[in-house]
Amino acid sequence: MLKSVEQAPAAAAPDFAAIKQKQQATWGSGNYAVVGTTLQIVGEELCEAADVNAGERVLDVAAGNGNATLAAARRYALTTSTDYVAELLEQGRRRAEAEGLKVTFKTADAEALPFADNSFDVALSTFGIMFAPNQQQAAKEISRVVRKGGRIAMANWTPDSFIGAMFKVIGRHLPPPAGLQPPALWGDEKHLQMLFPSHAVKAARKTYNFRYESPEHFVAVFRTFYGPTHKAFLALDEAGRVALEKDLLGLIGQFRRKDAVALVVPGIYLEAVITK
Repeated sequence: MLKSVEQAPAAAAPDFAAIKQKQQATWGSGNYAVVGTTLQIVGEELCEAADVNAGERVLDVAAGNGNATLAAARRYALTTSTDYVAELLEQGRRRAEAEGLKVTFKTADAEALPFADNSFDVALSTFGIMFAPNQQQAAKEISRVVRKGGRIAMANWTPDSFIGAMFKVIGRHLPPPAGLQPPALWGDEKHLQMLFPSHAVKAARKTYNFRYESPEHFVAVFRTFYGPTHKAFLALDEAGRVALEKDLLGLIGQFRRKDAVALVVPGIYLEAVITK
């Protein structure tokens, strides 16, 4: 008689609601603006790549403190800025007010955007939507709210980039929730084509240079202000914090430009313009 074979239980689906709750606390910790404002050039270049025009309806998804938001508003687009972390939107609001820019701010989840179908001509995201835990749902939503013929433009860190490697280092010390796809997959053109199967994807690898005084200065800034790194250090004991700092310094040593007087670390990202 053949013995019955026991099947291994199926892996439980990730609890996206619980994961997003933790993410909100993470990105709301520290002070993202200290790091975020240094990335402003990426938002400006993304708006040029997307050919954002005055009068167009533009949505910034997972906007953070508003780099792409401000870039679109400077081009006189009718700009709406969204994020699920209210504190980050408030930082963007203050920046817009300081420049006298007209922007609508709305707290919103990238996986459940509170807008009708075909509401926008352009949707943007700079290093934001890539952190949505349910990647397929986030892609579906950003596509849904863009009109046919409209553009979805985003900047995402690549899997082989410095930031992609930094998240792998952090993950070795503090493992991410089981079952999640790595955020840096959004920086792979083939993955974007899979997420947006009926769209035309045009992408190019670009470089953003992180510029700090020294490797120690970089770690100190990110440990204090950048949510994921800040929370990782807080979650570890003293020995763990020492080990994480050592690994981050080693990673910086691998990626840094050897010819620079101070610290310059090239960060590769994928600039993609996706036409619906």
